[in-house]
Amino acid sequence: MKFAFKFSNLLGTVYHKGDLLFSPDGNSVLCPVGNRITIYDLKNNKSSTLPIESRFNFTKLSLSPNGCTLVAVNEEGEASLISMFSKMVVEKYPFKGRVHCLRFSPDGRYLAVCKDSKVFVFKAPGAHSGEYNPFVMERVFHDAYDETTCLDWTSDSRILAAGSKDMMTRLYGLEEFSNFGRSLLGGHSDAMVACFFERDSLDAATLSANGQLCVWECSVELGAVRPREGGAEAVPARKKARADSDSEDEVDASRGEEHGAPVAPVASDGDKTNEKGDRVYYKRLSRHYLLDAVKKQMGLRLTAAAYHKDTHILVTGFSTGAFFVHELPEVNLIHSLSIADQSISAVALNNTGDWIALGCSGLGQLLVWEWQSETYVLKQQGHFDNITGLAYSPDGQHIATGGEDGKVKVWNTSTGFCFVTFDKHTSGVSAVQFSRNCKFVISASLDGTVRAFDMTRYRNFRTFTSLRPVQFACVALDSTGEFVAAGGQDVFEIYLWSMKINRLLEVLCGHEGPVAGVAFSPAPASTALASVSWDKTLKLWNAVEKGGTHETVHLSADGLCVTYRPDGEVVAVATLDGQISFFDCKTTQQVGNIEGRNDLGSGRADTDLVTAKQSLKGKSFNSLAYTADGKCILAGGQSKNVCIYSIADAILIKKFEITQNRSFDAVDDFINRRKMTQYGNVDLVETRDADQGGGATIRLPGVRRGDMASRAFKPEVRVRCLQFSPTGQAWAAVTTEGLLVYSLDVSLVFDPFHLEVGITPDTIRSTLQRGDSAQALMMALKLNEKLLIQEVVENIPYGHVELTVRSLPETYAARALGFAASELGSTRHLEFYLHWVQCVLTAHGPRLQAARREQPAVLPLLHALHKNLAVRHDQLARICDFSKYNLQLVGRLADLRLRVDKEEAKSEASLDDVHMSSTDSE
Repeated sequence: MKFAFKFSNLLGTVYHKGDLLFSPDGNSVLCPVGNRITIYDLKNNKSSTLPIESRFNFTKLSLSPNGCTLVAVNEEGEASLISMFSKMVVEKYPFKGRVHCLRFSPDGRYLAVCKDSKVFVFKAPGAHSGEYNPFVMERVFHDAYDETTCLDWTSDSRILAAGSKDMMTRLYGLEEFSNFGRSLLGGHSDAMVACFFERDSLDAATLSANGQLCVWECSVELGAVRPREGGAEAVPARKKARADSDSEDEVDASRGEEHGAPVAPVASDGDKTNEKGDRVYYKRLSRHYLLDAVKKQMGLRLTAAAYHKDTHILVTGFSTGAFFVHELPEVNLIHSLSIADQSISAVALNNTGDWIALGCSGLGQLLVWEWQSETYVLKQQGHFDNITGLAYSPDGQHIATGGEDGKVKVWNTSTGFCFVTFDKHTSGVSAVQFSRNCKFVISASLDGTVRAFDMTRYRNFRTFTSLRPVQFACVALDSTGEFVAAGGQDVFEIYLWSMKINRLLEVLCGHEGPVAGVAFSPAPASTALASVSWDKTLKLWNAVEKGGTHETVHLSADGLCVTYRPDGEVVAVATLDGQISFFDCKTTQQVGNIEGRNDLGSGRADTDLVTAKQSLKGKSFNSLAYTADGKCILAGGQSKNVCIYSIADAILIKKFEITQNRSFDAVDDFINRRKMTQYGNVDLVETRDADQGGGATIRLPGVRRGDMASRAFKPEVRVRCLQFSPTGQAWAAVTTEGLLVYSLDVSLVFDPFHLEVGITPDTIRSTLQRGDSAQALMMALKLNEKLLIQEVVENIPYGHVELTVRSLPETYAARALGFAASELGSTRHLEFYLHWVQCVLTAHGPRLQAARREQPAVLPLLHALHKNLAVRHDQLARICDFSKYNLQLVGRLADLRLRVDKEEAKSEASLDDVHMSSTDSE
């Protein structure tokens, strides 16, 4: 089995913080999720995460008008230029400070950036500018007295508006104009949040944080703004800034007087037509208060705003979770709604102005609302607290996650969306697990209950409790779905319930410490149970048949996790000393051991007093998962690394680094030298100054999950749980960043099978042309090139498929079935590949069923086949429903038209009768 797994998707976390963007066609939303960017396709109901990663969390995004280039800036001010075609980072540019806003010009030629009290204008790369160098500085404006916060461009990309925290909005021209200078729009009493130009006009609207809206009217039209004649010769001292300057501060200082211009424009001596009436000045038409005085006193603030210039729709979001929809310039209230009790962080409108995207960072919530019909287009919310456990469904189509927020969410692995949330638990969920038939999912919680949720009706149909209150830390379900076992964290017992009769069957006593893990044997019709505890013991139970009798195996350290091999004959245990031990279930003898502490990786937190090498001695694995064939094991724990080991050789095969996000703690092995002073690490100095929040930034001793006493808490990178997909083509890990899914691209892996010297693509094609279909297919399967196998399979006539399949040996039949199963997910020849699957299962199905023990790879193929069939069934069901409703509509319209025609015919006949009667009377 190959392990060329690549990052595929990010689930469990929908929105973190930062800007929201719609694609130019308005069908997709770009959303920053930590140090990654997720694209939500609203038309196809699918999400995908770009295969890029920043060193810190992304906060600001800007997409070029043609949708080809994306600029994303992280918390530290590092900008990444991303190609939306290749999904790769083309260039990086350090702004050396926090960026508050950035916008592409409407023509795509420029990129404006707000940093500190300055506004930088860069030439945007692409066909418009003809520049390959992505960040070439064009202008710098620094008239503001405080930080600049918002930007907007006129439709012709010649004039720029920038709002600031000094309660002013300034208008700048990218070139010299004879009747326009730098204009200043005031009248606000709080920091600026947004400023907008009207379409093809200089009229503007400005918004401040206290909900004050000012509507401005310009004295001239946008087309009446004239460039200064001979502007380049009139100001010879002005030189364009270069991106290769020594530092930004030097560039800003040198360009400060160069770009200085009076607020009121001054005409040149040669310009005799520039009179006072032709000059640009602004008049405030109206001032509106979106918040009344009572709401202001309650601390309600305007946090985000978006404006659609074609429909004149203004959307404003507030700190209470409410958002308003107004129509400008009359500021008529159209719509108001509250989505949550948390602050709205970002607002965006699509190209038609019908859909509103709202992001709430406090809850990790993303909404797309169609305000005209008042319906949800998209409503997704991740776990707003840490995710603690995950479970794959047996068909690999769904993933269930549990979090410390007390919720159980079920995600679709194909679309990446959460389609059901169970919130019956009153405390954190510690573990989840799917049933073998995919009909229900169980979860254990610290509230003392184990609940079973129906996946058909989406309800809680079983609730298991103990005789006394217990905090359940782990849960297990047997292969038949009949028995449920859960281990206590504060009471050192294991409880066994019956799913059918909903009763407590047994209380298994024997452990002398918290039960860290329980697992049922996956062998068919087996009720063997294994449990590990902090008392350094592994216990093997058969509670259903023999009650509380068990066998005890002493471990080298505290047990943290236990899992069975897919055949149920060997159990693997992770201990506190960083070792993975393997024990035979029948003889209880140790059959293997892996020393993995050195593979975990160290990582030093900012406030650690010990070095990374010393902190490595306290690291260990806390989650294990076998591969589908049982030859390798996946392990993760208190670090950013996930390791895959070969069990037979006890060696490390591959190590995956789950994140490079320095916004988390314990990612780097060394502390930045800038933080080291002669008195030690500056992060170890408590900050009790009132200007810095008045709280200590050092966490309390022993705190791991979250420190409420810390005002600047940085979570540590951890892997809490991981599991292989039953299809064998992916694995998922619950981390501090969310639920990461890594998948295997089979087309990029060269994995020959019984390859011989004479097997080449030419010989395979010649064999197929001679009519020996079975031999050509076996040769193609030996070479194991996807495109070549596809060519051979699709060139076999439909009537020869059954004979070809019957001529294949059993091993080649399994591989042919796996190829057909993988193609079912994307091929257009659906009936053809279904015929292949039917022929393979008819000819070799009983033998494949009997060979599952000897060939562990057969079961993942069947899971993959079931998953792809379910996906195609859902797709066809949607198409059929759409066609059915359209046909019903056409039929009703035809009936209505026929009825109208009959009524018209009757009315015409009655008119003819009246006319005939009138003529007869005459």
